[in-house]
Amino acid sequence: MHSLKALVALTRSSFQRVGPRYLSEHRGFSALPSYEQNDDLQDQVLVEGRAKSRAAILNRPSALNALTNSMAARLKRLYESWEENPDIGFVLMKGSGRAFCSGADVGNLYHLISEGNVEECKKFFETLYKLVYLQATYLKPQVAILDGITMGGGAGISLPGMFRLVTDKTVFSNPETQMGFHPDAGASFYLSRLPGYLGEYLALTGDKLHGVEMIACGLATHYSLHARLSWIEERLGKLMTDDPSVIETSLAQYGDLVYPERTSILHKIDTIDGCFSHDTIEEIIDALEKEAAESHDEWCKMALKKLREASPLSLKITLRSIREGRFQSLPQCLAREYRISLNGVSERVSHDFCEGVRSRLIDKDFAPKWDPPSLAEVSKDMVDCYFSQLNEFEPELELPTALREPFM
Repeated sequence: MHSLKALVALTRSSFQRVGPRYLSEHRGFSALPSYEQNDDLQDQVLVEGRAKSRAAILNRPSALNALTNSMAARLKRLYESWEENPDIGFVLMKGSGRAFCSGADVGNLYHLISEGNVEECKKFFETLYKLVYLQATYLKPQVAILDGITMGGGAGISLPGMFRLVTDKTVFSNPETQMGFHPDAGASFYLSRLPGYLGEYLALTGDKLHGVEMIACGLATHYSLHARLSWIEERLGKLMTDDPSVIETSLAQYGDLVYPERTSILHKIDTIDGCFSHDTIEEIIDALEKEAAESHDEWCKMALKKLREASPLSLKITLRSIREGRFQSLPQCLAREYRISLNGVSERVSHDFCEGVRSRLIDKDFAPKWDPPSLAEVSKDMVDCYFSQLNEFEPELELPTALREPFM
């Protein structure tokens, strides 16, 4: 069990620095799309040139910067070219408006599946996961400014960075089980490495963390008030360096030393460990029900409500994915998540992904008809199908692991 002080100490030692570099392997997928199809593709990812750095700006503010395949592909091309350019010392990513990135444009994926264009969905996941791996193996320092909503895949393209700056407006979550999906883009890697069983809790319930909490559990490296961001960006923009220590000094100059409030979920880490360490979803729910009966804690009721609203199949897939992630490398996690994602959008076993998007974002009746409708009806064979190797017509995710190794 971990007290909050022990939790903070643990995460600072295990997440923040490994030798001269920060831990570089982390990811996700999300739930807030836009159905705008006429955005200028170049304008969806803007570029700013600075003294010795480049900034990629996610620019779909009306869609909370939800990612499309074209955006992921453009980001990948930009990062590849910047890595090869000797005049560029470091790179930065941020979002326009009130979000960093709300994850994948699931509304667009929903329409592609409805039109029978599953191949485009598969291309999106392949491009996104390869982008995440590129970031996790990047040879130059990266700064991600997570100011505002950072959900699912938005975390996936930010957490690989050497520096992750959060603010008082940052809101982080992995809400995939509520959408009939699973935390992806490396989420099974970074969530499984959080203290205790916090990762299972966040993945299964979709609960939110704020910037201060991300610092405490190691998901972020620096904290600043939103009001100071312009100063920080101005300072970074003037740097003529590729030295991580110089970049860190600039970030720390306007940073704050912060600790979670008394109401933070991180103060319940012992209870989370006691409930979410169990081997099955059914046992986790039983433990929460027992805790709720004994403590009358509203948090337990909220967690139970979230679990009961989620797709039963997604819950079982997600728990297994996080548990396997504890013992796997980032490339292995991405390869497994790729299988799960492709099986999910192919609807070989269930249509829960499209049903989740329909109920929350299309019809907005918030009454999904999950298939299967209960945990008891989710068989082991159903879950196994999502983890099984793809057939000969669907190649596995190919990552350049022989040429590029994640910094660990």
